[in-house]
Amino acid sequence: MEHIAELQHVTKRFGSKTAVDDVSFNISKGSIVAVLGPNGAGKTTTISMMLGLLEPTSGSVRLFGQAPKQPQVKQRIGAMLQDVSVIDGLKVREVLALIRSYYPRPMRLEELVALAGFTEEDLGKRAEKLSGGQKRRLGFALAMAGNPDLLFFDEPTVGLDTPARRSFWEQVRALSDRGKTILFSTHYLQEAEDAADRVILFNHGKIAADGTPQAITAKLTSRSVTFTTDTRSLEGHANALMHADTERHIRERLLPVPGVHDCSYQDGRWTVTADNTDTVLAAIFRYNLPVHDIRTQQGRLDDAFEIMIQNDDTQGAVS
Repeated sequence: MEHIAELQHVTKRFGSKTAVDDVSFNISKGSIVAVLGPNGAGKTTTISMMLGLLEPTSGSVRLFGQAPKQPQVKQRIGAMLQDVSVIDGLKVREVLALIRSYYPRPMRLEELVALAGFTEEDLGKRAEKLSGGQKRRLGFALAMAGNPDLLFFDEPTVGLDTPARRSFWEQVRALSDRGKTILFSTHYLQEAEDAADRVILFNHGKIAADGTPQAITAKLTSRSVTFTTDTRSLEGHANALMHADTERHIRERLLPVPGVHDCSYQDGRWTVTADNTDTVLAAIFRYNLPVHDIRTQQGRLDDAFEIMIQNDDTQGAVS
């Protein structure tokens, strides 16, 4: 598998502060990778070193097997930063033509216009007159101007409405299908969960988790099966006896199931937490338990994100 980017034992210090601490990872061609973490976690510093804007204190950063500052590398990367700068006085068409002229094999202007979703009217506007969303789309087009093999997006959908966000991620997936590699950071964790093939979670300058969104979520969050039992047809003492008997029966059957961590009852609903919800469902049907309204639940990436931060902070406090 071809590695587009390779970081080996990268550390970056600013005076006495260590922003990135012995980080290593590779990024494969055609992948979509989300780099996530709380403010100050080290993700922005890492991306800056990959772009050649910062030099690591120690370790190595290689893009296409070379240092990021090499001209051959810069011709093959594109970046859309959070703050999009425009050239006052130039029309959108002129800005695109200017930036394309810097590259030996730029993307065709017609393709850029289509990717960004610009109309003929948009192309005739002066860049400083664009709305926030239009400036984001111009930033996307400028990142693509050199027809790069590796793209960096920093908070790419800030300021975009829902249809524009959906269109942006559709374009990103299409670019990935063409073999282009995308690395992005975002605070919209749902976008990362939906769009990324891989997530790298940073905290305190280190990689706290690395894998598919599904794998990270499954590892850091709990799965559960919830259901109700119905004894409302019985009244008074009979209801209480029936409920106690049902509760005992459910616990006796489900707690021994491999991978089950807890079986609790609260506010009229049972919750069974387990490594695998399928084994819980199989046991419910195997023992013909008197349950209703069965639901399965699993944490999302934002849950895993919060748990990761809490765990790291707790371990840091202990150490």
